[in-house]
Amino acid sequence: MAGCGGRKTEELLGSAVMSAPVTEIAGNHSIFIATTRKPSDDPNKVFDGERSATLNYARVNVTVPGLHQTGQIERRSRGKSNDPAKYFMASEVVGYDTQPKFASAISADIAARGGRVMVFVHGYNTGFDDAVYRLTQIVHDSGYPGTPVLFSWASGAKTTDYVYDKESASAARDQLEVTLRMLAQSGARRIDIVAHSMGTWVTMETLRQLAITGDRDLGGKLGDVVLASPDIDVDVFKSQMRRYGKPDKPFILLLSDDDRALRLSGLIAGSRPRVGDYKDAADLASYGVTVVDLSKVKGSDSFNHTKFADNPALVKMIGQRLREDDGFASDRDVTDRISLLGQ
Repeated sequence: MAGCGGRKTEELLGSAVMSAPVTEIAGNHSIFIATTRKPSDDPNKVFDGERSATLNYARVNVTVPGLHQTGQIERRSRGKSNDPAKYFMASEVVGYDTQPKFASAISADIAARGGRVMVFVHGYNTGFDDAVYRLTQIVHDSGYPGTPVLFSWASGAKTTDYVYDKESASAARDQLEVTLRMLAQSGARRIDIVAHSMGTWVTMETLRQLAITGDRDLGGKLGDVVLASPDIDVDVFKSQMRRYGKPDKPFILLLSDDDRALRLSGLIAGSRPRVGDYKDAADLASYGVTVVDLSKVKGSDSFNHTKFADNPALVKMIGQRLREDDGFASDRDVTDRISLLGQ
């Protein structure tokens, strides 16, 4: 079971990075990190799969190579040089030992980028390195103009760790709530959330908690909520949505009935359907979500589990949707085009 992760070195930082001409670099991105992972004993991994009782904060600078292909993450293989002209490369990690220091740094970035924030919540079987590079790829390929924030919960990054990952995801709910509230207080005018696979469970539980406190939209700052390949039991999702209430702006639900990772997840859960491969889209739409069926969209991985990010046309359209309130495209127009792509 391949899950959501990719290569398994879990090494974010390598040896000295080669220099490369500016013309051979396609992009340079600062990724802010809020994580429930413990710092790793191996400095090249930065954070590992063990759980931390408190949030840890960092910022990672990542370059994208000039030969980058939309939807792909060009990763260095073992034995290859750290060449930023060929591979995604993390060149710097800055840690923040307190939340106020992190909030100050991220507030400055938010102000410089016009007040937009995108929070990415990764899925099962995902190492810290994979999560950082996936968010970098999404931001770069979608053209997202705001501040990217990775909320990384303590995935064990092993195919055999499904139960451990599920418990780690559950343990991270309160800390995601803390992160979202901090961002709302840090000058953000709009906070978009993109969650994948088991990360949608963390997201929906956190949104449910916010609704219970009477602040379900973060004081009006919650923007788009994109739920890609949700690894959530259908009945649980309906219960979460009933508690949250019909959102003012429909959540975007990306599902695909050829998602083999979710098929295996459903088997583990007693042959119960997961939201991400649920066939009755109209049933879900009644809860206040826009359902986009990606069953006919081509994915790059053999499990058809990361179409939202690795399909070139789709990741660009999602970017257009996330930029809609900045005058790039209308809300309904882009959503309709994403749906047409699925057809």
